[in-house]
Amino acid sequence: MQAWTNPEIPVVPGPARRLRLYDTASGDLVEVPPTDAGTARMYVCGITPYDATHMGHAATYVTFDLINRLWRDAGYQVHYTQNITDVDDPLLERATATGVEWTDLAEREIQLFRDDMTALRVIPPQEYVGVVESLPLVIERIADLQRAGAVYDVDGDLYFAVKADPAFGSISSYDAETMRTLFAERGGDPDREGKRDPLDCLVWQRERPGEPAWDSQFGRGRPGWHIECSAIALHYLGMTIDVQGGGSDLIFPHHEMSASEAQCATGEHPFARAYVHQAMVGLDGEKMSKSKGNLVLVSKERQGGADPMAIRLALLAHHYRTDWFWMDSDLLDAQERLDLWRGAVGRGSGPDGAAAVEAIRAALTNDLDTAAALAAVDQWAESNGEDTEAPAVVATAIDALLGVKL
Repeated sequence: MQAWTNPEIPVVPGPARRLRLYDTASGDLVEVPPTDAGTARMYVCGITPYDATHMGHAATYVTFDLINRLWRDAGYQVHYTQNITDVDDPLLERATATGVEWTDLAEREIQLFRDDMTALRVIPPQEYVGVVESLPLVIERIADLQRAGAVYDVDGDLYFAVKADPAFGSISSYDAETMRTLFAERGGDPDREGKRDPLDCLVWQRERPGEPAWDSQFGRGRPGWHIECSAIALHYLGMTIDVQGGGSDLIFPHHEMSASEAQCATGEHPFARAYVHQAMVGLDGEKMSKSKGNLVLVSKERQGGADPMAIRLALLAHHYRTDWFWMDSDLLDAQERLDLWRGAVGRGSGPDGAAAVEAIRAALTNDLDTAAALAAVDQWAESNGEDTEAPAVVATAIDALLGVKL
């Protein structure tokens, strides 16, 4: 599937820094990649295309865009893969409710997502992959799990036995009760009769009346959610990728399950060196989500005249690991900051540009401390200096590292 337009990324002068990120599994800051050799590999879970891109989505993809940019600044080649869950219960339910073909709904929302990502200057993945086009990969991975003895049948549906992976639970470190509660809330079926363990998850669902289905050696049906990401990531990136990413609501069950499935399918461990998660963005005291309908949409803000760079700055003002609530003042404040920066880089001189760039790099490579990076630019923009090269140097760093075009 086609991704979106790739923004031009200038080269920033001066020495780069190695990136350290918080790893959910270990609870520590880790350096990724851990060595100087090779290519940095990242998999980020994509959208289920049944509605438009909201600020929570945008925050997630801007966060992982920063990682991509900082790796490139450090001299790495980056191999980035993102999926699209273009067949799933929420998509089918929305299509039925609105009287639209599910394929048409998915196509429309995927294009809107592409437009939003282009406007926000997010670097596209090398592979932007739909589940439907990846069905042969998914079926192959399920067969691997069968051979490993990690799959069993319940009335024609196939389930992954989580206890087949000794490391299951090590990403989230949640207790059994928390896992069961979250599993039920996030698409699981812990109370289904015939399952060996309440947490065992569906990998192949036999055909249901009125739902799309595909042929396989397991019978006609469609895949479960978690195995899709396992299969796509393994095919394009292999095992022990540097970063597995997504929103914090994916820690369990999605990232826990998909990692265990990959580990059982390959017999290797770990699936990823670091599990990095974007915190939730809310509105009016609740998580912003399609199911709640409390959405601030990137496309609507753009259509209303908001500068996409102001939207990006509004997102960057919050640390990626801290939950926060969107307010109209976020965008107003971001536009004021954008105007300040644009005015400063339009001057003929400024304070020491190299020092400002070093401060931006130091903040961002320290677990993406965007607030400190923005404050460093603010300080530079509000000060006077005689460095005639500084405006161009700082503008280049803001573009390449923060993704903000002035």
